[in-house]
Parts: sequence; C-alpha cells; structure tokens
Amino acid sequence: MKYDIKDISLADKGRRRIEWARQDMPVLRLIEERFAKEKPLRGVKLAACLHVTTETANLARALKRGGAEVYLCASNPLSTQDDVAAALVKDLKIPVFAIKGEDNKTYYKHIEAGLLGKPNITMDDGADLVSIIHKQGKFFPFGGTEETTTGVIRLRAMEKEGVLKYPIIAVNDAQTKHLFDNRYGTGQSTIDGIIRATNRLIAGLNVVICGYGWCGKGVAMRAAGLGAKVIVVEVDPLRGLEANMDGYQIMPIAQAAKIGDIFITLTGDINVIRKEHFLKMKDGAIVANSGHFNVEIDIAALEKISKARRKIREFVEEFRLNNGNNVYLLGEGRLINLAAAEGHPSQVMDMSFANQALSCEYIKKNYAGLENKVYAVPQDIDKNIAALKLKTMGIKIDTLTPEQKKYLSSWQEGT
Repeated sequence: MKYDIKDISLADKGRRRIEWARQDMPVLRLIEERFAKEKPLRGVKLAACLHVTTETANLARALKRGGAEVYLCASNPLSTQDDVAAALVKDLKIPVFAIKGEDNKTYYKHIEAGLLGKPNITMDDGADLVSIIHKQGKFFPFGGTEETTTGVIRLRAMEKEGVLKYPIIAVNDAQTKHLFDNRYGTGQSTIDGIIRATNRLIAGLNVVICGYGWCGKGVAMRAAGLGAKVIVVEVDPLRGLEANMDGYQIMPIAQAAKIGDIFITLTGDINVIRKEHFLKMKDGAIVANSGHFNVEIDIAALEKISKARRKIREFVEEFRLNNGNNVYLLGEGRLINLAAAEGHPSQVMDMSFANQALSCEYIKKNYAGLENKVYAVPQDIDKNIAALKLKTMGIKIDTLTPEQKKYLSSWQEGT
C-alpha cells in the first residue's frame, strides 16, 4: 500500500515532528533522564506561556517526567503549531490552551485557563502570565522564569516600582541563552520566516535592522551572509559604534526609510516604524517584526494613510498608501520567525530550555530564601549547560593547571 505522510492524523504528525526536534536537543534529554529518576518537580503545578512548538513540547515532556503537573498556553496568537498541541494532549495528557491564529480575546482567555489550577511556578515568554496574575491578585506562585528580553524588561520595571509579588529567574540573561538563542536562533529563524512569507531573494537588497541587540546582531549577520546590504538603526551610541565596527551602515530610521527594501524591527519598544517613515518608503517595501509584541510597527498609522488593503499571499498584507506606493506587512506585525516559519532551530533551544528546566528545579529547592526580585540564572547552571552542550557535540576544551589557577588568583606580578 502506498504510504503518504499527508494521511496521518494531526497528533501523529506532531509526534513525528517532536521526535525530529528531540534528536537535536541532547542536553535537555540528559536533564529529562535525570528528572525521570529523581522527580525534583514532584508536587509542582507549572503554568507555561510559551510558543507551542516542537522544542517546547520536549521541554514540557521533561518537566512532566520530573514530576510537574504542566499546563501550557501560547505566548503569541500566531506561533502555535496545532499538530504539536494535539500530540501533547494525546500522548502526554498535557492540557494545551492554544490555537494558531486565535484572536486577542481567545488568546487571553487561554492564558487565564492556564492559570485556573493556581500554579506555584510560572514559565513565561513575554511576562503575560505574571502580568495577569498581578492584575487579578487572586494568588501568587512561589517563583517563575522568563524566557525573552521583552519579558525581562517588563519584570525589571515591576521590581523597580516595588510591585513584583514573587521571584523570577531571568532565563533570557543566561549566557547559554542570549548569546546563542538570541543571536543564532533569531538570526536564522527571522530570515527563514521572511523568505517563507515572501519567496524574495535577499542578495542585493537593502535590509534595515532596527535594533542592534543580540537579536539584531544575529539577523544582521545572517542577512549579510545572504548578500544583503545591511543598514542598522540604533538609539544606543555604543551599539551604533559596534554595528559600524562590524561593517554595517548606520543611520536614523528617517533616512533608512528612503532606501530600505526590507525593514525588520527587533527593539522591544513601541512604534519604531511610524507614519512618517511609511510615507518615505519606496514602492514595494517590506516591513516585518521579530520583537516579542506586535507594537514595534505602528500598524494603526499604516491603516490611516492607506486607501486599500488586501492579503496578497499567506502572511503578506498589501497596503496601498494614499501616495500610490505599496507597503507590505508580514505576519500581522507579529514575530515573523514564528508566524511564517517554525521558530528557532532545536540546537539552540536545547540550551535555552535546559536553562528553563534547571531554573525550575532551582526555584523548587530554594524559593523559601528568594525575595520578590528578578534573579540571574545561577552561574553554575549556566556553565554546566555549556559543558554538557560541548560534551554532546564531542568537543573537548582545556583545563587550567594548578600553577595557572594560582597565578590567576594572585595579585603579585609574576608569582
């Protein structure tokens, strides 16, 4: 009988894709194996608001095998992979409150559903769980983790204002997270999403990168590698200087708007590309966002200066401006790497989600001594993940000799 992958069920499809991702997540596999034996999360109710992808499925599996009762909802209305959600529900009996393409009302309804069990640990990608818990004020977990830059910014603002009611570990700030996930993961997956959505050749185009943090650096590097002429827009003088030293053009967005072919926002801030910039863009300009929330592109302003709007292909919307030019918005201004593609490669999410799993274990063991603050991932966890990753890659590094250790710890020159 002829076999066709299209004939399998939604859950079966998700299961196979989860298995495919699992092959490239050896560090998380090692953690899962230990968790399965030791059950360090026994008794924990854990609500996770993450992108529902194959990589997240493997994290959820590790947490459940560690003894946690896991509830999962989406951290973006367009990022859910429905086949993965189906497989999680069918195979692992993990409740998943997420549907790809859900409207805002359903999105927040699903987040609230994930909190009905009153979790004692939250796992966020954008701090939506923390935000809703604080707005409702019905209960407060004994700890949480945060995956992304935007969420950490929100949480640090809460801590500064003295309103944060429970401790959070900033997983995003771990070196084995932001140095790799943000740079290599976002770099590759953002370009992947833009190419899938548009099928455009990147070589020779003026690609404008708004924001030169770790995510912006990664996208700039990948765009340049495909032959693009990269232009960086920055407000931070140090990052602007760094982008210049890295070989890119630096200019204000008002100037870049006139010459850009593709614009990508990665700042975590609001209204980076505004009305006055759309009006300066050339006919056919493409605008995309890879920051967490869909606020970096002023879509409301774009609507106001347009006389027509239509969907021209999946994830591509054409706005006919009053001046006659067309501007193309990708993925409703949401995370293009997850709206039109599959998010970060499994190899980098292996380290990011290893941080998540071990940070949850740390919270369970130490929450009684933690204050209502945003904490860094403990350095020993960060270094352990890096060491495990190297080991799984078959890479060995040197170690210091006793003489070298003594020298580095001494203040006397030459001793």
